[in-house]
Amino acid sequence: MTAAAEPPTPVPGAALLEAVAVMDRLRSPGGCPWDAEQTHDSLRKYLVEECYELLDAIEEGDRAALREELGDVLLQVLFHSRVAQESADAPFSIDDVATELVAKLVGRHPHVFAGGDPAVRDARTQEHRWETLKQQEKKRESSVDGVAMGQPALALAAKLVQRTARAGFPTSLLPQTPLFAAAAREKLAGIDPEGALRAEARTFAAGVRAAEQSARAAGVDPAAMTSEDWHRFWSP
Repeated sequence: MTAAAEPPTPVPGAALLEAVAVMDRLRSPGGCPWDAEQTHDSLRKYLVEECYELLDAIEEGDRAALREELGDVLLQVLFHSRVAQESADAPFSIDDVATELVAKLVGRHPHVFAGGDPAVRDARTQEHRWETLKQQEKKRESSVDGVAMGQPALALAAKLVQRTARAGFPTSLLPQTPLFAAAAREKLAGIDPEGALRAEARTFAAGVRAAEQSARAAGVDPAAMTSEDWHRFWSP
């Protein structure tokens, strides 16, 4: 009796090919009219929204939402790549995007793919090595070249402090305005100021909701609460 053949082991990433095919169908003649009209510029707001929704899922520890939001961010990558494929100006495809990513990951991990790198001993030295290799690859003239200036201001300040610290920039020359100085102190202490402030803001928002719920339970309209009412129902 012949033994039943074992089912083939699924290849990781195989479903990505289906996702690419679906995106291709949506943008092709006979596909979705809305999808066909989108451009890199019109899609920008969706990319920002999806990234923030993914961040919310991570902070809330919601695994189902995390999986869904990762898919939505992936959709943006597929969408922009498909739009770029149709461009008359330096077109490229999702395969070009993936090929460049692979080359970058391999090139910036010589300790993994090139038989070793004495400059990498732990996660901290690897992070420093990554930035060094990136600067060499992109032929950057400044330690702050390549920093995304469009990111939230607190995260931007922290990134600039991180980059300049690696270049040996003295902390005495950092801006001393209260907000920048606070962000610099947090980053230099190993704390992500953007994440820390977001966590504190989320805690504050939860406290406001709890106070409002307590007020309603006591028959008080939250929209009409006085300062004394807020103190009464506030639970630190």
